[in-house]
Amino acid sequence: MRFDDPRVQLPEWITQCFPAAVWRMPDTGKTVYLTFDDGPVPEVTPWLLDLLKEQDIKACFFCVGENVKKHANIYLRILREGHLTGNHTFNHLVGLKTTVKEYVDNVELAARYIKSALFRPPHGFLRRGQYQILSGRYRIIMWDVVSCDYRRTLTPVHVVDNVMQHVRPGSIITFHDSLKAERNLRIALPDVIKKLKEEGYSFGTLQNLKAPRILTAEY
Repeated sequence: MRFDDPRVQLPEWITQCFPAAVWRMPDTGKTVYLTFDDGPVPEVTPWLLDLLKEQDIKACFFCVGENVKKHANIYLRILREGHLTGNHTFNHLVGLKTTVKEYVDNVELAARYIKSALFRPPHGFLRRGQYQILSGRYRIIMWDVVSCDYRRTLTPVHVVDNVMQHVRPGSIITFHDSLKAERNLRIALPDVIKKLKEEGYSFGTLQNLKAPRILTAEY
């Protein structure tokens, strides 16, 4: 995998397909925003929370509803420790493989367990109809840099380089608190945090982002 792979940092034309989505925060200084997808899971998320607490960093966790239902105690810990959460569907559905109604219903099922104005689609894929409905109900948060920690063909060194070669002020950086990403995450994330701090970056939160006005939309 090349470090200039478009999956690490998406080209501008892709971001223009979802104009209401947030891909990067305003460049108001050397601030970046850590986000974590696919949890919570007991094998990874508690370790991650310990690390963030040690480093005095707040992040946003885009949670899968089914995992929140299974591991409610971990989800509550995320909230208690001052982190934000967002909706990542109930079953980690891929929008392009799902009808509009099935997808939106799955997001709303997740919303029973995840009380948040923020939504991130798994894999970043949405059909136009899904996007039109959900962008009226949630603030859709994408990313500026994805670490690719979930790719088992990559080493932790590759993951660190993916982030450090593409990060810029305002970047929304995506990691994953999942079993698939665990090996890379445990080694790469502490190193990324260390390097970012050495380069003068601070860590912000997405707490000022609010949902749009609720729109009436039919499937």
